[in-house]
Amino acid sequence: MSLSNYSSLLLTGGTGSFGKAFVKKILDKYPNIERLVIFSRDELKQYEMSQIFNQSDYPGIRYFLGDVRDQERLHRALEGIDVVVHAAALKQVPAAEYNPFECIKTNIMGAQNLVEACLESDVKRVVALSTDKAAAPINLYGATKLASDKLIAAANNIVGKRDLRFSIVRYGNVMGSRGSVIPYFLKQRKTGVLPITDEAMTRFNITLDESVDLVIEAFERTLGGEIFVPKIPSYRIGELAEAIGPECKKTIVGIRPGEKLHEEMITSSDSFYTVDFGDTYAILNVSGSLDVEDYCKITKAKPVEHGMYYDSTNNEDFLTVEELRKLIKENVDPDFTV
Repeated sequence: MSLSNYSSLLLTGGTGSFGKAFVKKILDKYPNIERLVIFSRDELKQYEMSQIFNQSDYPGIRYFLGDVRDQERLHRALEGIDVVVHAAALKQVPAAEYNPFECIKTNIMGAQNLVEACLESDVKRVVALSTDKAAAPINLYGATKLASDKLIAAANNIVGKRDLRFSIVRYGNVMGSRGSVIPYFLKQRKTGVLPITDEAMTRFNITLDESVDLVIEAFERTLGGEIFVPKIPSYRIGELAEAIGPECKKTIVGIRPGEKLHEEMITSSDSFYTVDFGDTYAILNVSGSLDVEDYCKITKAKPVEHGMYYDSTNNEDFLTVEELRKLIKENVDPDFTV
């Protein structure tokens, strides 16, 4: 069902990179939305965002201070809400390793708080954002997001007779988002040296606009409990460095703790519950009421081969140096040149 069928939406973690892009897209497509609630804990970021998206121009927008760790505050924020996008998370891998329980409280307990609050409200649809680091995780951040994914998917088992569906979207590095490698390389380029973990390292790549479209698509496709995984290109870190700073010296600094050489989004173990929509995969809820065969009959998706896996190095689609430069100019820095 399309988002146009709903009149009110709440976005947790709404002042981040994704949140700003999502709000812009929603207000462009549905300028008369009755309520669009930005739920986050940073008052400064809310103030700054309100200078761009204000109530004078967008009467339905609201800025709601709160933390997903606070279930009572979530209850209050969800009053009259039809649809939820859950983007709130602690995402920095080193910070999560050093402060593990803080990450657990936000990413796992926060997800369960949202589930409980939605079950006690009139919410109809929930889409939560995940990460490629949740597939076969080797760091705490990835492990917390895997746990969050499981909580969100399993929530469909206890909705009872409510018209309520929970689903997840999982994707790779968002081009140009805070903390990602491209802004870091653009800054380091001025020094004449680019530190590279490993030239063979690969990563998935998705633009902010594509990540927003994936979430909107999830609302339209979900039957409940899926992890939607887009088919997106990969790049090699060595070629990204060449795209940004061909004149720079490249120094190999090695892989950091908790970091993979290649990222995964679907493991071979997931393949038994994975279907293919053509442009997107979906990993089904293993404890759900629909098996792969029944799900495919309803959605016209196709089951994948058992043992199939999807990671950033076995990808059929790799970005070239020139394609990377074009994407950087279009999505990160319009003044970028080499």
